[in-house]
Amino acid sequence: MLARTQDTLIAAVFGLLLGACLPTACWIPSVSAAPPTSLTKSTLDTDQVGQRKIISVWTHMLPGGIEGDVFTKTVSAYEQAQDEYTIEVVPIAPETYADRIIGSAQSGSLPCVLEFDGPYLYNFVWSGYLQPIDRFVSSQLKADLLPSILAQATYNGQLYSVGQFDTGMMIYGNRRYLQAAGVRIATFDEPWSLAEFEEALERLTALPEVAHAIDMKVNYGRSEFYSYGFAPILQSFGGDLIDRSTYQQAGGVLDGPRSVEAMQHFQSWFDKGWAGKSTATDNDFYGTKKAALAWVGAWMYKPHAEGLGEDLVVMPLPDFGAGPKATMGNWAWSISSNCQDPSGAWRFIEFLLSPEEMLRMTDESGGAPSRRSVLAESELYSESGPLHLIWQQLDSDRIVPRPITPAYATISRVFAEAVDNIINGADVKTELTQAAQEIDRDIKAHQGYPIN
Repeated sequence: MLARTQDTLIAAVFGLLLGACLPTACWIPSVSAAPPTSLTKSTLDTDQVGQRKIISVWTHMLPGGIEGDVFTKTVSAYEQAQDEYTIEVVPIAPETYADRIIGSAQSGSLPCVLEFDGPYLYNFVWSGYLQPIDRFVSSQLKADLLPSILAQATYNGQLYSVGQFDTGMMIYGNRRYLQAAGVRIATFDEPWSLAEFEEALERLTALPEVAHAIDMKVNYGRSEFYSYGFAPILQSFGGDLIDRSTYQQAGGVLDGPRSVEAMQHFQSWFDKGWAGKSTATDNDFYGTKKAALAWVGAWMYKPHAEGLGEDLVVMPLPDFGAGPKATMGNWAWSISSNCQDPSGAWRFIEFLLSPEEMLRMTDESGGAPSRRSVLAESELYSESGPLHLIWQQLDSDRIVPRPITPAYATISRVFAEAVDNIINGADVKTELTQAAQEIDRDIKAHQGYPIN
């Protein structure tokens, strides 16, 4: 077993900060975390304040931001609803969030409650820094949670986190451009095929008002978005990021014939001018309207709706041959291993999952409520809502979780690097093979990430 060192853990943090803090992820470790170990130091996270105990909560949601302001209201509502606990919120800037958590995990001084995105989760569970929460989640709540929420949060058969909302990828379209080009509006039941998608790109680019048919959000740069947003292309062609039967090998899968074919088509969209390569702007679709389509997630619904109004349409990702695939996963709440009052920590998390608080957050953030019963109450996601498509995806077999392995930190980083190089003209097979080899070296270096 490899020795755990603080330098190794701190090094795991850096490399994949998104240009903008998206609901899907802001940070993920760029190198895998240390091997499993039990925490040797236990910290007291609850103290008496008058007749109340303190539960410390760390969050990347900052006051002044949409999610941060909503969270502040939720905390206030919780403290008014009961008289046993005071919530001590520690907002941490996204650019230092992972560093702070890694350092505190090393010293055994994590708070009771903290957030994790999927890529964080598996590293920290494997390292022994989080405790399972199955004993707190009732069968009724579990049955009400979207399968995507459970899929991201389950590792080695145990549930370690639960989120207020989820999100997913889609294609936004400008109805006026689609009609002018004679392009069919795709639906959940009838997504575009590969041929239909590429014909749409060609027709839309030919419109005089359109500089390039689709905005692929390359302005987000080498980041978690490149893996989150573009892995469904591999999967819909029949490829993937890693062999999911064992999570021990990327070679032959990431650089296999189906993945190579997928990324060759992807590269051709840029080479033909159908997709824009500019990293300078974020508003080609909804602002300047130089793009007719946008390949991005639910978090962009509000600016798109404000920019296009009734011309905005929401469509599923295409079926490239192996069925349409959809990404899922978001930040979620966990309980640290050294929390001395996990029941108190869960009571706060349970409050976050209440219908009122879930709707308060999702109405502002644009995310999909993580409970089916609450989705039905959402103006955005109910059957008549403009984002009902995301609900359909999250509640279907189209969703593909990000690889459930501590190696995902490396997978995401090296795939993002390969995607960036491919966009800029590098040989597809070479890039994917180099990425697969680096992933396999990481897995081997960590002895396959054994589970104790």
